Amino acid sequence: MDIDTDEPRGTKRTASEAGLPPEAPRRIKARFSMKDEDVVNKIAAGEIIVAPMNALKEMMENSIDAGSTAIEILVRDGGLKLLQITDNGHGIEVGASISPVFPADDEQKDDLPILCERHTTSKLKDFDDLMSIATYGFRGEALASISHIAHLRVTTKTAGSSCAWQAHYQDGKLIPPKPGQSPDPKPCAGRPGTQITVEDLFYNIPNRRRAFKSPSEEYTKILDVITRYAVHCEHVAFSIKKHGEAGAGFSVAAAATKIDRIKQAHGAALAKELIEFKTENDKWGFTASGYCSNANYSAKRITILLFINHRSVESSAVKKAVEQAYQLFLPKGGHPFVYLSLEIDPARVDVNVHPTKREVHFLSEDEIIDMVCEEIRERLTQVDTSRTFKTQTLIPTIGQGSISRQESHPDEMDRDVDSPTTQQPRTPAPKRPYENNLVRTDSKLRKITSMLPPALTPSHSVDQAANQQDHAAPTTPTLNSVTYHITNRQQVPIRLTSIKALRSRVRDALHSPLTETFASLLYVGLVDPSRRLAAMQSGVNLYLVDYGLISNELFYQIGITDFGNFGAIQLRPADAEPLPLKEILLVAAEMEVETDSSMKDLSPTAIAQKVYNQLYSRREMLKEYFSLEIDDNGNLLTIPLLIKNYMPCMGKLPTFLLRLGPFVNWTHETDCFRTFLIELAGLYVPEKLPRQKPQVNAGKAKEKEPSPAKGVDDDVAMATADAQGEQQPPSKDKGPGDDEDPYIARRRHEIEYALEHVLFPAFRSRLLATQGMLQGVVEIANLKGLYRVFERC
Repeated sequence: MDIDTDEPRGTKRTASEAGLPPEAPRRIKARFSMKDEDVVNKIAAGEIIVAPMNALKEMMENSIDAGSTAIEILVRDGGLKLLQITDNGHGIEVGASISPVFPADDEQKDDLPILCERHTTSKLKDFDDLMSIATYGFRGEALASISHIAHLRVTTKTAGSSCAWQAHYQDGKLIPPKPGQSPDPKPCAGRPGTQITVEDLFYNIPNRRRAFKSPSEEYTKILDVITRYAVHCEHVAFSIKKHGEAGAGFSVAAAATKIDRIKQAHGAALAKELIEFKTENDKWGFTASGYCSNANYSAKRITILLFINHRSVESSAVKKAVEQAYQLFLPKGGHPFVYLSLEIDPARVDVNVHPTKREVHFLSEDEIIDMVCEEIRERLTQVDTSRTFKTQTLIPTIGQGSISRQESHPDEMDRDVDSPTTQQPRTPAPKRPYENNLVRTDSKLRKITSMLPPALTPSHSVDQAANQQDHAAPTTPTLNSVTYHITNRQQVPIRLTSIKALRSRVRDALHSPLTETFASLLYVGLVDPSRRLAAMQSGVNLYLVDYGLISNELFYQIGITDFGNFGAIQLRPADAEPLPLKEILLVAAEMEVETDSSMKDLSPTAIAQKVYNQLYSRREMLKEYFSLEIDDNGNLLTIPLLIKNYMPCMGKLPTFLLRLGPFVNWTHETDCFRTFLIELAGLYVPEKLPRQKPQVNAGKAKEKEPSPAKGVDDDVAMATADAQGEQQPPSKDKGPGDDEDPYIARRRHEIEYALEHVLFPAFRSRLLATQGMLQGVVEIANLKGLYRVFERC
């Protein structure tokens, strides 16, 4: 066989064999020549401004260094199209050659012309200053880098300047705003501080511009930077919004606390599970403080807000140590939240490590981290006395082919095992729920009063009264005959900080389970009017309620929510005499002096006159805010109307007016409104009534003619009886079977009607239950418990 011995193709040859001239060695060139300066600047800009979030971080740190207390940020297309930051700091000095405001001396420098040049900074004078850096920026490359990759515009105004100045920059130098104009800064209108506008970021670096995935992702990164500094920088307000949108994407007030800032940035669920910690050590020269989540909070990823000497940095060592500290407290896959602020001696910290200052190095890093994590573990151990676990409740679903295993019949559970038919899908028949889970939802089906014998029935129900037109006793509450007039007064928006503070106090004291109980209540009936007890149902539970305590909180909350927009109860009919305020106060003062031994040396006339002067001098404020009108002659015309179809006891009116003097703080706005609304709520709380005596011969009792309805004068006359325990002593000439006083009978009927048709529906729709209301609600029975009792019988 013949073999081809030719040289194979692709054989490597040397340069001499190929006949090529030898290659000259590459020479080292100076990269910093004038012709290559643009390349150098773009390389430096690429190291510092990696993304829009880096540009924002640099500018935001400059604003904080300038002493700003409010920073506003405007973003468009994730910061690539527009990134604008406005602060209220001390501004940038313009210079003597530009502004005539400054004196022309040799030391005055022009700050605006050199603002965007590289290595221009006011925070670093020599190399030794690097050993004790206490500001955010010090290199002087942020604005210079931005000017090389974007269109930059700066508007600034100092406290001593008569106007603002605006300048445009490109490649670190001033440029004219339009072709043919001067590049010098121009005077313009503006507020104190500095506004920096960055447009078309990376417009001359298309490869970098195309690397960004989406504007929404860049906006999320920008939002993360803002929320970090918003949590840490107290007394500084932050806000950010997208261009073209009216509302802010995130905002926090300057007066917000750390907890409020964390709540605004990361949610209320985290804010209520935070633990504060603090530790320090003189040997290692550090102080650590912050907040961490307890064992009840767990997230899918760890969140660490780390600040070293008030600079937001990242540290893999801190992250790893924190994860290990939480291993014994969180379930598998759960991660904590930690906000940590480390203050270390500046001489121990090297901030000149990373171009974007994302990382710093400091001495004794391992020892400091160990001490911080040990403090976190101790705090977690101290509060880890109760744990909250989220569980899923199996609820039997009727008619949808699924039922919980606990509700299945035992025989069926045994029969289905190893049955050949269980592999075939079948729809189980709808099953009726057990009777101990049934809830009566229609309160009109039957009332508790229909179960009582006629001799023990407190009074006729409203339904029965409608069918007894020929009965001589009055069966319809007098409040049904009240007429309402609609005025042309417009709703007034209330933006007073004092009222907002009072509303916030109510929300802080909220008791959610009790609020849900009242939101689903069904009124059962009046139990004891002398102790102000009524029964209500919620779900399968029966409760005994102190409606005096609950209604007091209801009327106080109505006073806060409807503040400045109350209705008015007219106290003077067209054909009646006016009610002199001074005489009403005198009635209450005489009653107080008689009943209170400590006031026996005081003059009722002097007391009434002093309170009268206080109310009369503030009658305009009382009318505007509380609809309590006093005319120029000192007559009381109207009192506030808090809720329709319910009239407060006019017998308490003199005492209410008298208490407005000593029990209302007229010197402080918030306390004034709070104490006044407390007294107003006390006026509207239903009064205690004496127990109704059982009628022995109810069928033979003589029917009385209906007494005429009493007016305001008659109600005022009852003030003495209401003040003395709100209960009249029994008459000597009346036996146990005699009828009670017509006024008390009428008032009893009004309160029964109001409880069922006005107050308890208001509890259900308007009441926010607070912690203090727990003592006024007692569970007396529940359906499942009763079933267990009867099963044992």
